[in-house]
Amino acid sequence: MPLLLNGRGKIQFGKNFQNGVSAAHFTYSTYNYILSLEEDSEVVIGDNVVMANGASIQAVSKIILEDNVMIGINCFLVDTDGHDLDPEKRMTGIAKSAPITIKKNVVVYYNSVVFKGVTIGENSVIGACSVVTKDIPPNVFAAGNPARVIRNL
Repeated sequence: MPLLLNGRGKIQFGKNFQNGVSAAHFTYSTYNYILSLEEDSEVVIGDNVVMANGASIQAVSKIILEDNVMIGINCFLVDTDGHDLDPEKRMTGIAKSAPITIKKNVVVYYNSVVFKGVTIGENSVIGACSVVTKDIPPNVFAAGNPARVIRNL
């Protein structure tokens, strides 16, 4: 599985990083992508992290994946709005950014998006196709658009 690394910032990998999952059917041709855009941007990946096929991490500030995190197929973690809402600043302005932290033993299932400023608590599971816009506490199953706690684990 190809992994594209881009940007001027820092990208740090822990031990036993698994890039792509060969058992993920029909997604062999998709790249995984990690962007640490600016010189002070940072992506920190802990030990035993799995990043399944087609996943993308894009940091303007900082994104942390602690140990034993699983990021599913086609997931997108982005710590910025990308562009300003003001049409006058949309192409030239600095977009808002806030760090993302994915705590230990979290699973983010396929086709989910995690946006800026979010922390997902230890041992939590994010259901497939979820849009995470706010913090998720530890030890819960959360899902939906926007993601909300469904039940305790």
